[in-house]
Amino acid sequence: MKTIKSPADLRNFKEEILAKMYGSGSAMKGKVRIRVHSGTSGLASGAKEILDFIVLELEKRNIDAVVIKTGDLGYSFAEPTIEVTRPDEEPVVFGNVDKLKADEIIEKYIKNGEYIDGILPVNYKTII
Repeated sequence: MKTIKSPADLRNFKEEILAKMYGSGSAMKGKVRIRVHSGTSGLASGAKEILDFIVLELEKRNIDAVVIKTGDLGYSFAEPTIEVTRPDEEPVVFGNVDKLKADEIIEKYIKNGEYIDGILPVNYKTII
């Protein structure tokens, strides 16, 4: 772990941690960000399998995206959930995602920007 010797070091360390957690920073410009919500209810509903499937399929299809494993978003009734943020667009949350739905999200929404069934209404505010 880094040794923090000044307030500037602390600010830089905070920015690095936030970039890892939320996928921000210059390396993220122009990339699709996919957050797979993997809290207790998500994992119990199959979020790990969805995460693995998405990572594998994005690699197979040569889609430049960042996949981030996060905690619950508060949609326990609709787990597993994923949040997709296309460049310069607002995030879209999909619920009850299985492998078939994940494939459809990749093909239709991520690649072409077409909205599909399964979008959940947003009831939270972005903290960053």
